[in-house]
Amino acid sequence: MSTDTLLQTPLHALHLELGARMVPFAGYDMPVQYPLGVLKEHLHTREQAGLFDVSHMGQIRLVGADAAKALETLVPVDIIDLPVGMQRYAMFTNEQGGILDDLMVANLGNDELFLVVNAACKDQDLAHLRQHIGTLCQVQPLFEERALLALQGPAAVKVLQRLAPEVADMTFMQFKPVVLLGVDCYVSRSGYTGEDGFEISVPSASAEALARHLLAEPEVAAIGLGARDSLRLEAGLCLYGHDMNADTTPIEASLLWAISKVRRADGSRSGGFPGAAAIFAQQHSGVARKRVGLLPQERTPVREGAEIVDEAGTVVGSICSGGFGPTLGAPVAMGYVDQAHAALDTPLWAIVRGKRVAMKVSKMPFVAQRYYRG
Repeated sequence: MSTDTLLQTPLHALHLELGARMVPFAGYDMPVQYPLGVLKEHLHTREQAGLFDVSHMGQIRLVGADAAKALETLVPVDIIDLPVGMQRYAMFTNEQGGILDDLMVANLGNDELFLVVNAACKDQDLAHLRQHIGTLCQVQPLFEERALLALQGPAAVKVLQRLAPEVADMTFMQFKPVVLLGVDCYVSRSGYTGEDGFEISVPSASAEALARHLLAEPEVAAIGLGARDSLRLEAGLCLYGHDMNADTTPIEASLLWAISKVRRADGSRSGGFPGAAAIFAQQHSGVARKRVGLLPQERTPVREGAEIVDEAGTVVGSICSGGFGPTLGAPVAMGYVDQAHAALDTPLWAIVRGKRVAMKVSKMPFVAQRYYRG
């Protein structure tokens, strides 16, 4: 795709002004890094606060008395009992139990839900919602109207409370309307770095002013997609299209925790979502392959697509995400391996440029998550 046909976020001109190196991502021209560089951007987010432009993500509002009940027919998650002012991780599933996308769902109260979906999937997600529940509630895309900023890192709360003191009282996954610089925003205490932080939905016309204000704070640096990827990988978090897809079930992806107990086979509102029977069967009988954490035992990073072999050289899986973990100071990876090789500390090897790189199966996250739970 040529740069002429790429979409731009409301912060595009600011990225160029800041010296960002831009790359195509999910149909958008996005900053992969700034002059600071990926390594320093990553470490700055872990130590201070990083500001990410995630406006390419899709924001959608569902409105109506039956919105929560309707959405439950598409996700294996408890939406009906989601408290007002809270958000929850969810997945759209297909009839085979595969994952069509992962998303965040917040309860705004007044029969309104607020969804954030992945950039590459947002048009198909919107069509999916309209097709299946469009007659049960209003499905309102906010793709052009709203931008999304992520302020991540241990200093994020100190920075944001200068604008809105009430955010200091929020805990992980809380979601609320907050006025920032005189503008009505939605703020959630969440993110995809493993750090404490906030995601801020802001009207597109006000996004640049808010971003400039935050970047002027001494703790804050602009962070690109490169460090966003290494941060989420250290935190053991999935990236849609890489670590899961329509051919991967939540059980295979090690995401059973994301299926609410009331929606499981023995739950009070069991099933009722696409692929429930297939997912429950896997939960009961197990799966042939599973997503696991992998720690290479030497300095060579292993990348997505590399084959994973056992001691005899038999292929037992493949890498879905991999790279260097700046916080660990070592390579990290995730991959799908057959069940016989999924146990912790199992020795395995990745094939990198024709050579074997020793690895072992490791628990995740690789770097401890530091969400603020109060």
